[in-house]
Amino acid sequence: MLYGRQAEQAVIGGLLEGRCGALVVRGEAGIGKSALLESCAAGARARVLRVTGVESEADLPFAALHLLLRPVVEHIEALPLQQAEALRGALGLGGDTRGDRFLVGLATLSLLVELAAAGPVVCLVDDAQWLDGESADALLFAARRLQAEPVAVLFAAREGDGTFPARGLPELRLGGLDIEAARKLLAAQAADLPPAVRDQLVAEAGGNPLALVELPRMLTAGQRRGALVPLSFSLGTAQPVTDRVLTGFRDRIAALPDATRSCLLVAALDHHDELNVLARAVGLLGAALADFAAAERAGLVRVGLGGVAFHHPLVRTAVLLACDIAARMAAHRALAATVDDDRRAWHLAAVTLQPDEEVAQKLESLALRARQRGGQTAVSAAYARAAELSAEPGQAVRRWTAAAEAAAEAGLWQRAGDLVGRARHQIGTTTPTGAVLAELAYVRAKLEIEAGRPLEGVRLLHEGAEAADDLPARLSLLSLAGYYTWASAAHPDQLALARRSEELCPEGEGWAAVVRNFNRAFRLILEGDAVASFTYRMPDQAERIPFELRFIIAYQSMVRADLDGMLEGSARLVEDYRAEGRLARMPQAMTVFTIAQLLLGHHRSARATVAAGLALAADVGQPQWRSYLAGVHAWLSAVAGAEEECAALAEQAVRDADHRRWMPGACWAEYALAALDFGLGRYEAMLDRVDRAMAGPTGHAFLWRYAWPDYIEAAVRVGDPQRARERLKLYAEWAGVTGRARPLAVLHRVRALLAPGSAAGELYERALALHGEGEQPFDEARTRLVYGEWLRRHKRRAEARTQLQAAMEAFDRLGAVPWSDRATAELRATGLSLPDRSRAGGPLDVLTPQELQVVRLAVTGASNREIGAQLFLSPRTVASHLYKAFPKLGVSSRAELTRLPGLT
Repeated sequence: MLYGRQAEQAVIGGLLEGRCGALVVRGEAGIGKSALLESCAAGARARVLRVTGVESEADLPFAALHLLLRPVVEHIEALPLQQAEALRGALGLGGDTRGDRFLVGLATLSLLVELAAAGPVVCLVDDAQWLDGESADALLFAARRLQAEPVAVLFAAREGDGTFPARGLPELRLGGLDIEAARKLLAAQAADLPPAVRDQLVAEAGGNPLALVELPRMLTAGQRRGALVPLSFSLGTAQPVTDRVLTGFRDRIAALPDATRSCLLVAALDHHDELNVLARAVGLLGAALADFAAAERAGLVRVGLGGVAFHHPLVRTAVLLACDIAARMAAHRALAATVDDDRRAWHLAAVTLQPDEEVAQKLESLALRARQRGGQTAVSAAYARAAELSAEPGQAVRRWTAAAEAAAEAGLWQRAGDLVGRARHQIGTTTPTGAVLAELAYVRAKLEIEAGRPLEGVRLLHEGAEAADDLPARLSLLSLAGYYTWASAAHPDQLALARRSEELCPEGEGWAAVVRNFNRAFRLILEGDAVASFTYRMPDQAERIPFELRFIIAYQSMVRADLDGMLEGSARLVEDYRAEGRLARMPQAMTVFTIAQLLLGHHRSARATVAAGLALAADVGQPQWRSYLAGVHAWLSAVAGAEEECAALAEQAVRDADHRRWMPGACWAEYALAALDFGLGRYEAMLDRVDRAMAGPTGHAFLWRYAWPDYIEAAVRVGDPQRARERLKLYAEWAGVTGRARPLAVLHRVRALLAPGSAAGELYERALALHGEGEQPFDEARTRLVYGEWLRRHKRRAEARTQLQAAMEAFDRLGAVPWSDRATAELRATGLSLPDRSRAGGPLDVLTPQELQVVRLAVTGASNREIGAQLFLSPRTVASHLYKAFPKLGVSSRAELTRLPGLT
């Protein structure tokens, strides 16, 4: 029975009744988190899956997830092949596919939804602060995406541990019991105590239920009778109540027989779900399973077919404190002789006090297996311990470096920094290979970039490139060096570093020429070349391009206005990395994909992509790309006329960017605010904003050349054509260098704004012809708008109406509200009567970004399962989105979606 927890039970009951969602229950040790979960399990009318985090298993990848899903692993076969392979690999059930931990999270979500088809499912995760990092990531990834499924996930975690950050999930914080509830609980546990003693215990416990249960057991016989002697845990002590409970557990353990303490120690040092394995381990210590009986009678553990369950996590801690080092080492040796390979390596390492290359190699093999399962946290831990046990300094440096790289991949930046320090300290005793030095420099560079010092990172990338003894590694480091030099906020050393990146590029053809071209372009842009562009010939076997080069090829297509190439390359990146399950790299690819969609005028698609990218960047812990995506999203909000949303997203982008001296996110935020001012007719404000931005730390961004046409038009509208001509000259030069129809069409449009008489009409017609050569609906609609305005001013109303009508309809399809309003006003000025449009918008405006994504994929014929795999949603959630979207769109089936404009 629970005392004083009615409010908390009501919150959990509401979650279970709703049958969908997740909740984190937080509180100090002994406050009643486990009791709440136990109550939930007893009352749930659902299939219950349970797991408890174990501190000793925090370095074993997916250990907790394996325990949680073990009863239902036969259902994995129902998952899509890629997800099934990832989950099998993560759980150690076969399969060679490397399981990205977020792909494993998606597979976990799919498995839970598959189970829910037969009835509601409840997952109870106790002591979540001790989950291994991979299990925590996978479970949180799944929990955040529960939207329409009869699946509920409850996590219980210690307050303030900081090791279980559950951002985005609702939390229930447990405080101490009130006096009345505490008295009732104590009366139920120790009704024979005198009232005065009970009152003192209530005061001592501070509302902690575990303390109310355990403190009476610590009383002497005299104290239980009310003897007038100070209690050993009197009010004057500074020791926290949970420490006093721990002391009580420790004293009870110390009073047990030696064989029972040996059994408890074996159970505390390793999780055992197979009693025969447990029996063999304790047998090597001269004990037997029957020796657990004394501990069971003492209320410390319960032994059953599922293994050993401790009464409370503090009991496990108390066991370790109550046993000396000789006993612990003996238990580790016994476990090493009975458990599987992964655990055996750790137990051997625990009793190895001197360098031992054989044990170090076992740990390195463990790390390699963990990497195949996607467990970067476990990879780092195993390599680090292997480094400590390495007999040869060169091997130690290599392993410290590998441990640091894995920690950085897992987002454990402080840990990665510590490991880098160990590697660098060891270098003084040996001469590492060029490959190790290059890898160490790369990890150090990542740490500097993450810490907001990108140019320090570039210097280290140069150092690594000079040390690298193979060409692919050198080119990869130099491509990153060029990009991060450019992507840094303005700095006096920037140009010198860009020149150094170019100098270090080796001569030759193939990828060397490509990287040399990239870095030359970055250098020219930083030197102030506003029209820098370049060409290159793609080497053969393009499918073997490293990710860094593929990313930069797609990204720099923007410099050459090769928007089709940018869209195709980035879309392929997104699909390839989704297919490979490398979700941690997807935010970068999704950023480039969103920008390509945006620049091509596919605003609705871009809004759907950027929403998914932002969620994923937050999940995988990539603030740089979250900043970038927030800035791009702000521009889309500006064009849609969502002023408050634009300002909020721009602020987010700048905040994340400033912290890391990261230019692109801040640049897009400025560009977005300028677009907002321009779309709302605040032309002077727009001009001032662009001038300030281009003179500031984002001035070297090549994005500004895409803003120049707006700047030119704004200058014309405020009556300052000279200001416009300065930018027109630069834009004309760049558009000419690219030789592409899209920038040339815009060039003719802005020239027409400054042209006299009939010359303007010819330029507008030429612009529209060029628009016909390359689809770009937003810019084409803008050309039709200003052309229509010009035609109206020249009394050619019928022709004006044709252009303005086409512009208005295009803006409606794009959701560009201010622009549609402007076209509507111009149409009315031609004498055309139009009905009140009062923000009705296009048919797709009624959808949420997630619904729009789902509908766009549904119209291609993709199944719910296929859509879910692409959007990291369950098939049931996809069905729910379609169920909500169909009435909004006025359709009743997928087939009818094809008749809606803007979807195909």
